[in-house]
Amino acid sequence: MRAVVYRGVNDLRLETVPVPRTGANELLVKVAVCGVCPTDIKKIHHGTVPPPRIFGHETAGTIVRAGARGRGVRVGGRGALPPPVPCLDCHACRHRAFAQCAQYKRTGITAGFEPAGGGYAEYVRVMSFCLPDVVKSPARNNFLEAAMLEPVNTVLKAVKRLSLLPGDCVLVAGQGPIGLMFTRLLALQGIKAVASDLLEPRLALARQFGAAQAWRGDREDFAAQVMRLTRGRGLDAVVLAKPADAVVREALELARGAGQILLFAHTRRGAVTGLDLSKVCVDEKDLIGSYSADITLQRRGAQIVFSGKLDVRRLISHAFPLEQTAAAVALASNPTPDSLKEVVDHTVCDASS
Repeated sequence: MRAVVYRGVNDLRLETVPVPRTGANELLVKVAVCGVCPTDIKKIHHGTVPPPRIFGHETAGTIVRAGARGRGVRVGGRGALPPPVPCLDCHACRHRAFAQCAQYKRTGITAGFEPAGGGYAEYVRVMSFCLPDVVKSPARNNFLEAAMLEPVNTVLKAVKRLSLLPGDCVLVAGQGPIGLMFTRLLALQGIKAVASDLLEPRLALARQFGAAQAWRGDREDFAAQVMRLTRGRGLDAVVLAKPADAVVREALELARGAGQILLFAHTRRGAVTGLDLSKVCVDEKDLIGSYSADITLQRRGAQIVFSGKLDVRRLISHAFPLEQTAAAVALASNPTPDSLKEVVDHTVCDASS
């Protein structure tokens, strides 16, 4: 089969590799669509994991082989593959810190080499401990929607970490695909979402996704507008959907006493910045993070996406064939005003071939 293999920093190669072999409790899935995720991009750009690997973990496809002991699955079934699956029994899992579970960190979906998701290949093997969390896709929904369940899950998890009440006011800084998901999911919960970005098309889409206000992040009176909107109280929470340290410091100023600042995009280890820690101690403002998915939210995310409450199709701006995966990663790394979410769509033909 064809696969795009990570061979080193910024080195992605289209290669022919063996189709994964599967066991009695496993599945073989023909990949239809895989989203391009910033987490994988950082691994590719910075070499944080050793090669070779086949990345891609926002995956949807069709089951083409099911082991004899596979229950509740059938050949020909369409669905979304799950995010990493925790053991639900270790110390981390008992604290619901699923992303810190050792099994969670051992990816259960692979196209070969060290398991890394495998969505940038034609077929993937789904290991036995992942089977219960494969989500069937309704006939009315397409593979693009199914592939977006994983990033939607990560945002649901992050929203759940916030202590919010209906009517609270939350700033979502950055209106890329993740930021727009935050804006929509907060609005669905009755939260007054304020969207900020530097690109007008994204602000326009944020309004359509339910933002109560959508402002350029560089407007000179931004802080004054926040205080006017909240009647001088300050924001109940700020979500940073982009890794901008200056915005972290601004968020600490704009949040009310005992408000929350949630970091969602600061995933590069070793990054250091300066903060006024009295904002955390004396003003009791919580600085928290959220990373990856929560498997217990998978069904809820599916209901939101497949019902159309969050129309993820509007977030997908570019679909690339498998042969152009490197181009998809390049565009996602350096977005243009008209780009949002990039996917590798195995049903798209390479026009250059």
